Amino acid sequence: MQLSRKQNEYIVHATHRWNIKSGAVRSGKSYVDTAFVIPFRIRERSGKPGLNVILGVSNESIERNVLQPMREIYTEELVGTINSRNVARICGEDAYCLGAEKISQVAKIQGASIKYCYGDEVAKWNREVFQMLKSRLDKPYSCFDGSCNPEHPTHWLKEFIDDDRLDIYLQRYTIFDNPFLDPRFVEELCKEYEGTIYYDRLILGLWKRAEGAIYKKFADNPEAFRCRIVDQYSQAPPCREFRKEDITSIEIGIDFGGNQSGHAFVARGYTDDYREVIALKSRRIRAMDENEDIDSNRLDELFCEFMRDVINQYGVTVRHGDYVEYCNVESVYWDNAETVLGNSIRNAVERRFPWISVRPAKKRAINDRIRCTVRLMGAGRFFITDDCESLQCAFTDAVWNQEVKDKEERLDDGSTDIDSLDAFEYTIERDMRELIEEVENV
Repeated sequence: MQLSRKQNEYIVHATHRWNIKSGAVRSGKSYVDTAFVIPFRIRERSGKPGLNVILGVSNESIERNVLQPMREIYTEELVGTINSRNVARICGEDAYCLGAEKISQVAKIQGASIKYCYGDEVAKWNREVFQMLKSRLDKPYSCFDGSCNPEHPTHWLKEFIDDDRLDIYLQRYTIFDNPFLDPRFVEELCKEYEGTIYYDRLILGLWKRAEGAIYKKFADNPEAFRCRIVDQYSQAPPCREFRKEDITSIEIGIDFGGNQSGHAFVARGYTDDYREVIALKSRRIRAMDENEDIDSNRLDELFCEFMRDVINQYGVTVRHGDYVEYCNVESVYWDNAETVLGNSIRNAVERRFPWISVRPAKKRAINDRIRCTVRLMGAGRFFITDDCESLQCAFTDAVWNQEVKDKEERLDDGSTDIDSLDAFEYTIERDMRELIEEVENV
């Protein structure tokens, strides 16, 4: 087991009640915990009163980030799986594994004494969970190890780790502290986040506030992302070219808005294995632009027109006798906050395009959707056609809300087109893990 200088430094100095590593992604913060710290702490307290607890954003993230990496080193005999009681057997001891995103998830350990707690992605926890935890580490030998990526400088966890009155060991990481990473990977990751708040946080490990343009690389040079869909490749194309056959999946997102904002439609294509994401066509519809009231019937008509245009322009057709299959136009995802409009759209699409699935969007965390898009842009795997004028303006104009001090929030005051951004994100949010993995494996 090979450890970096920083990781060995942590093992030597993490002798406090609170031991926290803060910093860049892929910097080795979690590896030292799964390879050494967690098994050592549990064994050290074996047989002593109190609970062992592993807290993460969810049980799924605990399995992915903590238990599975430990299992690869120590085998299934020493590191079990999470059972129906939220308990995993680790090094001969029970450990409660609980999601800390919501206070309701940790009710099972309220009132219990904790001898050891490991915390994964601590900055993403519900603050009340952390407050509860502070009162539960009540044994003379109780201690906490945790890791996090930085957020904004007024985040509640930053306030905690900066409190000199507490028994805290804090270790800070940059991505350059991990000598085992491929230099080319580090170089590419730096390029992906260059010019964004994520570079400061996830590369340099700094607690920095988001400000200015969200999609800075795009806003500075939209032409660099332009592409066109062709029947045959040109000898000297003016921009990146894709054939219709290159597009393996087309999906459409719908965001519903009111009279002050608007309804937005965005069609997105993937190439094989999620390598490229292509914004194919977008349209934003506002009552003030249409000079008419847009009821559900009219909205259905407008969307079906948009759908027909997407199919005609970008769909790949395969004939089976008299039957024509549009084999790469697959799904529609609608804003799940508007059930009536969504159901109306679904019924209209099922009547006219019965092979296309229509489902509500997941609406995953906005900042997760933003970060995924920023990485795709930075990796040179996002492209946009000239049929996406509204989406291009939305990316160019999107900024962080400077009035909000305690969290990162995209400005949504009617001055920018948030509707088109949401519609686009509904088409990629279910695939974010695969999209990021494809970026990282390049």
